[in-house]
Amino acid sequence: MDYQSISVAPLSGAMGAEISGVDLSKNLSNQVFTEIHQALLENLVIVFHDQYLTPEACKLVAQKFGKLVKYPFVEGLHQHPEIFEIRKEPDEKKNFGGNWHSDMSFTELPPMGTMLYSLEVPSKGGDTMLTNLYLAYESLSEGLKSLLEDMEAEYSAALKHAGGRRNVMNATRFDVANLDRAEESFYHPIVRKHPETGQKALYISSGHLLRFKDMRVEESKPLLDFLKNHATQPDFTCRVKYRKGTLVLWDNRCTQHRALNDYHGERRVMHRLTIGATEF
Repeated sequence: MDYQSISVAPLSGAMGAEISGVDLSKNLSNQVFTEIHQALLENLVIVFHDQYLTPEACKLVAQKFGKLVKYPFVEGLHQHPEIFEIRKEPDEKKNFGGNWHSDMSFTELPPMGTMLYSLEVPSKGGDTMLTNLYLAYESLSEGLKSLLEDMEAEYSAALKHAGGRRNVMNATRFDVANLDRAEESFYHPIVRKHPETGQKALYISSGHLLRFKDMRVEESKPLLDFLKNHATQPDFTCRVKYRKGTLVLWDNRCTQHRALNDYHGERRVMHRLTIGATEF
């Protein structure tokens, strides 16, 4: 797209872009929003630095892309339950979202996008890695594409690979909620067609992907392990760096991500908003 109202600078050869020339605290014209939306579709993750936003302003930006949905396992802010705070204190060793995943893939209608707004960042580290699931699909052999075309897989909230959702959440300082939903899971196609671009993506959510439909976990594991490793090849990825006031939005329909945990002894505080989908 030939952008007229914003500047778009690529983050890597595979995906991602930094956008400048816009103040997200102001009302966005239709043209500016159209260009931002197109930049998201073309780049899969977009980054805005030096934005000074209240929780209300963050919600207004996110709601331009869709209805906000709550993350089920953490209580949101008291006055803004659609936002929850991701905080790692200097004495903590484990971080939130440190394994590859696509947000809330275990729900019946996984969210369209995720927005992070940085309130406090470490002096170094704390970046987010993302991977392009279009490229992951396109680089498969024709034979494997054909095999996967009509297959569905189970995406589970249970975090069985990490020792169980209850153990993981109870080991954090979050205000944990809804652990009665810790075993929730849904089946989705392993190859999904993006509802806006029409492109096919390999729908990998490594932390949640449990097994293929009508197959046991041990039968599914060899192929799922291959696909999980394949999808995170460095050539498919980009790295998002934060500073205070950085806002990031990524498209969960064609990406997965992980938060790097390389800043022990320092604090990192983010506000997360989840944007719901209207169709898979």
